Amino acid sequence: MGKILMKGNEAIGEAAIRAGCLNYFAYPITPQSEVSEYLSRRLPEIRGVFLQAESEVAVSYMIFGAAGCGERIFTTSSSPGISLMSEGLSYIASAQLPAVFVNIMRGGPGLGGILPSQGDYFQATKGGGHGDYRLFVMAPSSVQEAVEMVMKAFPLAEKYRNPVMILGDGLIGQMMEPIEFPENLRSEPTNKDQWATNGMATRNSDKPNIVKSLFLDPDELNDHNLLLKAKYERMKREDTKYEPYNLDADYKVLIVSYGTMSRVCRTAIDNMKAEGFEVGMIRPQTLFPFPEKAISDAASKQSCEVVACIEMSMGQMVEDVQRCVLGKRPVKWYGKCGGDVPTPEEVIYVVKSFLDKNKA
Repeated sequence: MGKILMKGNEAIGEAAIRAGCLNYFAYPITPQSEVSEYLSRRLPEIRGVFLQAESEVAVSYMIFGAAGCGERIFTTSSSPGISLMSEGLSYIASAQLPAVFVNIMRGGPGLGGILPSQGDYFQATKGGGHGDYRLFVMAPSSVQEAVEMVMKAFPLAEKYRNPVMILGDGLIGQMMEPIEFPENLRSEPTNKDQWATNGMATRNSDKPNIVKSLFLDPDELNDHNLLLKAKYERMKREDTKYEPYNLDADYKVLIVSYGTMSRVCRTAIDNMKAEGFEVGMIRPQTLFPFPEKAISDAASKQSCEVVACIEMSMGQMVEDVQRCVLGKRPVKWYGKCGGDVPTPEEVIYVVKSFLDKNKA
């Protein structure tokens, strides 16, 4: 199959179908409503289930129930909608159920605006809801990568029995790009017998599967959290992903950036390279697990003088980058969060100014 031109939101919906997910519950919110519009038409054509809930809170618990039955299930939302789902996300993570959540981020806090942002980094990577839990968080930088990440998200959710979140800014959802749906990413649900409450006879088992997140005995709850912690450590060992760019050069500045912002940074790096000014970049493709070692190693390169964290937020990724660098190099930040995307020219200016200030 050749490439086709699709809007990001519609491509995300089609990617989920092609990954074997025929269940979608959601509530409309800009800038991701086209996913719901597309699937409201597409899912009935293939005997899938489309359901618009009365609220995002209801969506999260519908997902809880469907995942507990062993169904592949996903939803899409945007920023305030994910906030309302956060209680349910905590329950789903504690019950160790697989589900996929897509957040096409808009500006905040509060109602903010409907233009692109990366202001939900804390919400996605630090929990968002209550208790000790983590989401597996993936961050695409193009519509094609969003398609591939959605298709990979379902087997990852089942591998770890954990919610997976695709974190894209509003541009990812609204832009149109030529994409190709990779056939080799199709998959079937795995390990469903471990959690599905679909009947012992169906599973040829004499043991019921019980979905719960309530542990009244303190030792039992502590053991449960240690089990979850071990799972998150396994994510770090086995599925941390990132893209290096121009790291073979003797770069003076290392940029850490993700999503749409990283594409702007790549253009800036190419333009600076043409001037003889070398800059490297690490683009995290997973925000949790975060590419800690890769950033630490890149920042330790002898030629590197400054690490620049460039994002469409007020510096939410900075503390993770600082944790990786461990004081070996100064970590600087630049970003915007009102909906304007910094230009390559702005990135070039601030990168050079970071270096000048470091030498002063």
